[in-house]
Amino acid sequence: MVKSYTNSSSKTLQLTSAAVLTAVGILIPLVMPIKIVIGPASYTLGSHIPIVMAMFLSPVVALAVSVGTTLGFLMAGFPIVIVLRAFSHLVFATLGAIYLQKTQDSLGTIWKRQSFSLVINLIHALAEVLIVYFVTAFGQQNLDSNFFYTLFVLVGIGTLIHGMIDFELGYQFTKMLTNRTHLNFDNFSRHHY
Repeated sequence: MVKSYTNSSSKTLQLTSAAVLTAVGILIPLVMPIKIVIGPASYTLGSHIPIVMAMFLSPVVALAVSVGTTLGFLMAGFPIVIVLRAFSHLVFATLGAIYLQKTQDSLGTIWKRQSFSLVINLIHALAEVLIVYFVTAFGQQNLDSNFFYTLFVLVGIGTLIHGMIDFELGYQFTKMLTNRTHLNFDNFSRHHY
């Protein structure tokens, strides 16, 4: 059952949720103790969770939180190629939120949820591979003999796996918050109740 609220209190809850998710998205790259950086590839535990949760609110919130996480990576002093990879999250987050807004029950079963996660994270990985390729092609990063391994395995496949893990964590956090609080993640609730 989807909880209903007056329009203004629903907008206030959504704005507040967006602000909190953006703040968390900025903080994760700054304070998370588990960060692995291998050239242009990086893995920061939980860095996609606020973005995934924002996708369950709306495309605009997903866009805003993606910009916030990019700012977090910039403030944390990551190399520009990694900051630009974070900026590319605008693509998968916005597309995912639009898809969730326009469809019904695409997360209702574990198979549907994993299929959605796979597709959205393939887009996510492709965007990051393209960012790394173009930054390298325009001379901002040095090429070495392991470039294609780094590009396709560490950035591409690594991003796909990392994104899918964070998607499931974001899904579970959203499910817990939806069940235990009065927060209404519209796109999430439409797919479950």
